[in-house]
Amino acid sequence: MISIETQPVGDQILQVRFGTSISPEINEQIRTFCITLEHLNLGEIVEWVPSYTTVSIYYDPFKSTYENVQQKVHQVIYKMRRVELPPRNIITLPVCYDEEFGPDLLDVAKYNKLSVEEVIKLHCKEKYLVYMIGFTPGFPYLGGLNPAIATPRLEVPRQLVEKGSVGIAGSQTGVYSLSSPGGWRIIGRTPVPLFNDKCSPPSLLNAGDFLRFESITKQQYRQIEEQVKLNKYTVSIHHEESDGNETNNRLE
Repeated sequence: MISIETQPVGDQILQVRFGTSISPEINEQIRTFCITLEHLNLGEIVEWVPSYTTVSIYYDPFKSTYENVQQKVHQVIYKMRRVELPPRNIITLPVCYDEEFGPDLLDVAKYNKLSVEEVIKLHCKEKYLVYMIGFTPGFPYLGGLNPAIATPRLEVPRQLVEKGSVGIAGSQTGVYSLSSPGGWRIIGRTPVPLFNDKCSPPSLLNAGDFLRFESITKQQYRQIEEQVKLNKYTVSIHHEESDGNETNNRLE
């Protein structure tokens, strides 16, 4: 049984805590809570941000008090049991693991006593749960990395990591949505943008989605890169049904 608690954070944030450990079960509770909250369309709530174990709710202090928001949040928690969750999105992201895009791939292979091909195979084999979006807009924190390819982050972070770079840091893997400094071990790059402020919504991924990586050649990378520039590339999306099967869909 997951214990749900609420507490103030500053003068306009109410935080809802769903336990203390990271797990798919807690993520499911958080997803249910956020969908229930969205359906209620409460005017005093500005936005909410899910993380590994919490949801931070930003409210307008000129429209409501903490106590009133807390009362409504408890109503949301009560209504959660009646909500039927929609199927999760499963997004497939093409990644080129060529040494041009993955400068740390060989080091990851050596650290884990594997071949480069084995690292790529293991990285593409998993279906990763997007626990949260953070660090930079659109950056996904993913659960499900195979322990066989877990690798410590760099001792000295790079001053610049190109957007689209796919990295490993400890037991996590993720994708740089924007070019920024970073210390993750870079093993490849995707030509597909994860964040575009001209799109609605601007983030390709959302907390609660699943993500798969698909290995592509450098030639395929260049082709997709050009399609993206011309707005002709479609992202592959499936839906996971309650019985575990998947249905096809595609997103422009």
